[in-house]
Amino acid sequence: MRGHPFARRPFAGRAGVPYCWRAQNGAIRVMPPPDSLPPSPSPPPSPVPVTWGRARLVFLSLSAIVLVALLVVTREVLLPFILAIIIAYVLTPLVARLEARRFPRAVAILTVYFFVLGGLYLGIASAAPLLFTETMGLVRDAPRAIHKLSAQLGPSADRLLARVAPKASEPAPASSSSAMFLVTPEASGAYRVELNRGVEVVQEENVFRVRAAEAERNDGLTVSRLLEEGNERFVHYAKQNAVELLTVGRRMVAGFARSIFMLFMTLMVAGYLIGTRERVIDFFRTLVPLGSRLSFDRLLFRVDRGLSGVVRGQLLICLVNGLLSAIGFWIFDLKYWPIISLVAAVGSLIPIFGSILSTVPAVLMGLTHDVWTALWVLLWILGIHQIEANILNPKIIGTAAKIHPCIVVFVLIVGEHFFGLWGALLAVPTWSIVQSVFLHFRSISMPDTTDTVLPLFERLKGESAPPVETKG
Repeated sequence: MRGHPFARRPFAGRAGVPYCWRAQNGAIRVMPPPDSLPPSPSPPPSPVPVTWGRARLVFLSLSAIVLVALLVVTREVLLPFILAIIIAYVLTPLVARLEARRFPRAVAILTVYFFVLGGLYLGIASAAPLLFTETMGLVRDAPRAIHKLSAQLGPSADRLLARVAPKASEPAPASSSSAMFLVTPEASGAYRVELNRGVEVVQEENVFRVRAAEAERNDGLTVSRLLEEGNERFVHYAKQNAVELLTVGRRMVAGFARSIFMLFMTLMVAGYLIGTRERVIDFFRTLVPLGSRLSFDRLLFRVDRGLSGVVRGQLLICLVNGLLSAIGFWIFDLKYWPIISLVAAVGSLIPIFGSILSTVPAVLMGLTHDVWTALWVLLWILGIHQIEANILNPKIIGTAAKIHPCIVVFVLIVGEHFFGLWGALLAVPTWSIVQSVFLHFRSISMPDTTDTVLPLFERLKGESAPPVETKG
């Protein structure tokens, strides 16, 4: 009762506990104040699962099956998201460095995008005119260079081929008549014309001419002949199919425009992944029971160590390889060295096979100068690979991402066979994840094995742990 004179009038009750007058339903009762009442018992906390339970395993198994089915159905549109994950993984350390300098996360992401994309644009814009000029010159001079190579290397290759596979002498087929052609009357009044060896019929406009055929070269398989015929057929095809080539060019322009759109979409998804990376990792950590989260953190650390070498390290080695190749090719005055250096840099993205394939055009272009230039170019490339294998790989990629060369060859062949070029590019990073998972469970099931990653994880965890305050 608001306004009642005895509504709230405290007085000292028993044992000095204050009481209040309260009016309820027309009666006046004496009640203790609310703050003196004993607290109501709180419900017991629900137990937190610390081990893998049957319900959790069933739920995660069904979720994994649904996820795999969804990925299979949408596999044709997964490439931008895979590239976004790679871009986010590569650029996250740069964003983290800016955040350590008290940059807001959104500002840090935009700053990294600005400098990375701006650097790529300036590099492409400055190199595009030179690359265009060199490419046009290469297309113009390619037939002459092929003819020169066939003249230089053809005889030597033919002699080597004759030693390896000697040609069997085939007797010339006996001719039934020495005449060049025979005309035989038929019963119907028509004439039957039989052409003998050495005669050919050529149609010129509306007239058929009979002339002596050019002497056929029956020299068997020769390298010079293969190169010359391939060159002639390519030039002839380019002249006869100019309209189709223009159509292909139009399709390439349309594909380029679509690629620009997909690039912006990929960068946007990568930005979201960088901005919410903690929430993404925490989501996967909540799928693991509390008792296994330390093991899950170790697994993530091991996977990160492997991928940082395979992805980030390989990109850095690709850049270094391209720069060293460009310096060497420029010193040797190699023709079209910017294009060949770019091929060497891109080829470094694919381990082993890419390095071998990118060596071939450099050596062939060196042979168009002379043999010594080709030899010096080959020695320079071998020196770059030695620097990469003995200095760059141990320092940049490290031992955590070390994969045996035989396994690298195997996964490259499997990736290219099933998924083409993108399969070859993503084969080694995928295997790095598989290898990290295997090594993680091996260290759990066989603790007596040597593990070089786990001590590093424990040391970094100890350094990042907050100091414990002690009372003296």
